[in-house]
Amino acid sequence: MGARKLKTVDDLLQSGDDRVELIDGEIVKRPMARSEHALIQSSISDEVLPFKRKDGPGGWWIMTEISVRYDDRQCPSHDLAGWRKERVPRRPTGIMNIIPDWVCEITSPNHERKDLFHNFMLLQRNKVPYFWVISPEDKTLIAYRLADDKYQVSFSVEYNVEQNVEKARIPPFEETEMDFGYIFGHEK
Repeated sequence: MGARKLKTVDDLLQSGDDRVELIDGEIVKRPMARSEHALIQSSISDEVLPFKRKDGPGGWWIMTEISVRYDDRQCPSHDLAGWRKERVPRRPTGIMNIIPDWVCEITSPNHERKDLFHNFMLLQRNKVPYFWVISPEDKTLIAYRLADDKYQVSFSVEYNVEQNVEKARIPPFEETEMDFGYIFGHEK
């Protein structure tokens, strides 16, 4: 039995399928989009919109469903990722070869290992300063901040209408409050 040949970013680009990503040298199909996932992705994008605007706080390039090449065998597609304009002054194009300043993953059924473990370790190893994980099913958001090359929880919430946790300031976007009712699709 021969050793498995690891795939590269070149193999990924030649696959012709936009619904795949490269994880540990293996081309993996991304999960089918669900309404809960799409709603949260859209809502987070709306909440960070002021940071994308020229006159907004901080100045960020924030993109959805963006492929980031970490090395020749790691090119995941992140639900949302952002780059500070002070570090990346020109709008990035194509597959990103620049490490993000922030990544947000929204968990998908049967892909939790990739979202919670693989990406956590990959981003920590590549020193991505901020990493958020959101679970639509559990209505949770956990925000990590890199400190001494290790992720530490900087914020966590389990959204519950009755507990009255409506808004919070979450690094790296603490200049504005995030509205959890809006993010988790709770209609008031």
